[in-house]
This record gives sequence, C-alpha cells and structure tokens, in this order.
Amino acid sequence: MSVFQRIELVNRVLETMNNPDILVCEMIETRMNEIIDKINQMDSIIEANPLHSELRILDWILYQVCSNEIKKL
Repeated sequence: MSVFQRIELVNRVLETMNNPDILVCEMIETRMNEIIDKINQMDSIIEANPLHSELRILDWILYQVCSNEIKKL
C-alpha cells in the first residue's frame, strides 16, 4: 500500500467521522473483517500482502479513533 493510499484511507475515515449517523468504529471493524476473509481465501502470501498492509493501517486507525470508546466499555 502506497503512502498516497494510506493517506486516502485516513482521509476517508476522517470524513466519515463528520457524519454522526455513521458508527465509525463498527465501520472500521467491518472492513477489517472483510479484509481478513479475503486474506483467508487467498493462496499466495505475495497476493495478500497489500491487504495485510491495509489491515495494519485500519488496526492503527481503529486504535487511534476508538480507544476512548473501548475504554468506556
């Protein structure tokens, strides 16, 4: 995943956070689960590498954005 793609991913999450009707943490978790499912269906580590990169970025974003929400639980 290129730097531009990472920035685009962060921007998408930030834009989504501006909409109070969207549950950002759930949206991120759903996307992460979709990526995990795709990775599990792939035969090649090389093929799955870009998805692993996106998953790591989403995990970092989830922690940064949702850590306060997680602490409240």
